[in-house]
Amino acid sequence: MGIITPNPGLVFWTAFTFLVLLVILRKYAWPSILRALKVREETIAFAIQDARKAKEETEQMEKVRKQVLGAARAERENILKEAGELKKQILAETRDAAREETERMLQQARLQINKEKQDALNQIRETIGQLSVDIAEKILKSELSDTGKHEKMINAYLDDVSFN
Repeated sequence: MGIITPNPGLVFWTAFTFLVLLVILRKYAWPSILRALKVREETIAFAIQDARKAKEETEQMEKVRKQVLGAARAERENILKEAGELKKQILAETRDAAREETERMLQQARLQINKEKQDALNQIRETIGQLSVDIAEKILKSELSDTGKHEKMINAYLDDVSFN
C-alpha cells in the first residue's frame, strides 16, 4: 500500500485507541477539566466583578476628589477675598489714624503758633508801652521843667475834664 492509502489495520487500531482514550478521559479527566474550567470561569467572573467595583470606587473617589478640590479652591478664593478685604480695612484704618494724627499735629501747631503770636504781640505791646512811657517821661521832663508850661498844662487838663 502506498503512503496515500491507509492500512485498514492501522486505521482500526488508531480509532480503537482514540475511542479508549476518549472514554478514559471522559470518565476520569473530563469532570476535573470541566471543574477546573468552571472554577476558572468563576474566578474570571469574580475578577471582572471586582474590576467593575474597583472602577466604580475609582470613579466615586474621582468625584469626591473633584468635590474636595472644588471646595478647597472655593475656600482658597474665600480666604484670599477675606485677606484682601482685611488688607483694605487695615490700610483704611492706618490712613484714618495717620490723617487723625496729622490733624492733631496741625491743630497743636496752630495752637502753638497762636500762643507764640499772642506772646509776641504781648511782648511787643509791653515794649511799645514801655517805650511810650519812656518817651512820655522824657517829653514830660523836658516840657514840665518849665513851671509855666506845667501850670498851663494842668489848667488845660482840668478844663478838658468835666466834673459831674
